[in-house]
Amino acid sequence: MAYFDYILIGSGIAGLYTALQARRHGTVLIVTKGLIQDCNTRHAQGGIAAPIGANDSPELHFRDTIEAGAGLCDEEAVRILTREAPDRIADLVDYGVPFDTLDGKITLTTEAAHSVPRILHAGGDATGEHIEVTLSNRVRATDIKVLEQYFATDILLEKGVVKGVRVMDCVSGFAEEFECKWLILATGGGGKLFKFNTNSEIATGDGIALAYNAGAQISDMEFFQFHPTCLNMPGVEPFLISEAVRGEGGILRNAAGKRFMPDYTPDAELAPRDVVARSILYEMQKTGADHVYIDVTHLPRSLTTTRFPHIYRYCLDNGLDITRQQVPVAPAAHYMMGGVKVNSWGETNLPGLFATGEAACTGVHGANRLASNSMLEVLVFSKRILERTTSGKAEKLPVKPEDIYRSLELPGETPATLPLTLANLQTLMWDKVGIIRDKEGLKAAGRILGGWQRHITAPVDRATHELNAMVTTARLMTEAALLREESRGAHFRSDFPGTAEAWRRHVHFRRQ
Repeated sequence: MAYFDYILIGSGIAGLYTALQARRHGTVLIVTKGLIQDCNTRHAQGGIAAPIGANDSPELHFRDTIEAGAGLCDEEAVRILTREAPDRIADLVDYGVPFDTLDGKITLTTEAAHSVPRILHAGGDATGEHIEVTLSNRVRATDIKVLEQYFATDILLEKGVVKGVRVMDCVSGFAEEFECKWLILATGGGGKLFKFNTNSEIATGDGIALAYNAGAQISDMEFFQFHPTCLNMPGVEPFLISEAVRGEGGILRNAAGKRFMPDYTPDAELAPRDVVARSILYEMQKTGADHVYIDVTHLPRSLTTTRFPHIYRYCLDNGLDITRQQVPVAPAAHYMMGGVKVNSWGETNLPGLFATGEAACTGVHGANRLASNSMLEVLVFSKRILERTTSGKAEKLPVKPEDIYRSLELPGETPATLPLTLANLQTLMWDKVGIIRDKEGLKAAGRILGGWQRHITAPVDRATHELNAMVTTARLMTEAALLREESRGAHFRSDFPGTAEAWRRHVHFRRQ
């Protein structure tokens, strides 16, 4: 059995950046179920938030993040995030990420709920792609071993301590085991749980299920962010229309051409994502349309084409000139704020197991992620993982008496009322556990998911492993949403539309 000091599961910015940092301290293996470039990072358009502007500060960034998090952010984690941000941006510059500049200075733009311009971007709206390509090229130029098309199926434990991982060759189906001192989950989120989403094909919640099955604590799964503006054109693949489009002055209009956001909130188009997504959904219901429009035709053509070259080109290739025509958009599942619970050093409750990126729940995002904080979170807390593994120290996750701790219980022997297929799961989650939820819908989804989990067959290939993981992750999300009887941040219950002070607490799951 081969041994590595560090094993990383996942090849997005979280896996690549952490691997590059880890190679300074030992041998490193990256395991990824697709190719190294298959990840959500590549699709990230908006950029990275960091308080590096002349009129900005870590304190101001802290306050914006706390405000967006709707009372559930871990303040210590947010302090760490905003304080260490400039140094982590410097790391990316050192690695060669080509951030956009003007007169020698990195240019900054505004996104919703940020009080000042603090979003760094590269190639206009191609930030994620530039970071992914830069870091993957760096990894390939090192002695880091990369296993592509290998699926992590089990975390190996010995007396409660992580000892390695079992993987499956997605081509041959053969299993193999690797030992390590430190196992780091960087598997991304679970956007593919939903029928309409902005995520790449890899976002199936594998890391959440993998960690839960091993006994790791999973937290805040009810908080899933739906991006307000995803391209909605018949026959065209869903495509993210960046938050920054509204930041640069894009206006949302309904099917009749009326600007509607000021009717819902004084922040209008620059309101937090959950507010904008629900407002769009309400407006679609009012007009009977399956979309609204984002209008940038009033902006200078040169601004639109140079600031958003990928969006402009993608739409133009599909017959839509966004400098002259309004863009049909609708909300779509985007980002998972919950995940494998970690402390401020990336440690889980299982010794030897760490998590970073969208798969982790650091407490930074609370109930609603501030735009463009996600890639910054990766950099800051991945760096801290390496600091922890080289310090010889360890800390346990705190147990808070006000929080809720549960495990998933399988229902009784009831027949599955709906066949388990990817399409059925995605439709169920979109309809019952989507932007607007209620008790009846959540309980119905829970019954179906529980029946699927009880009767599910043993996985034999990547597709069935993913489907198994999606059922587990979907159950965690659904049961957490059912428990939280209030509306807060990205979690909205039509039967409990208000925010309750008694629910200023977290919901955790751990397998018994």
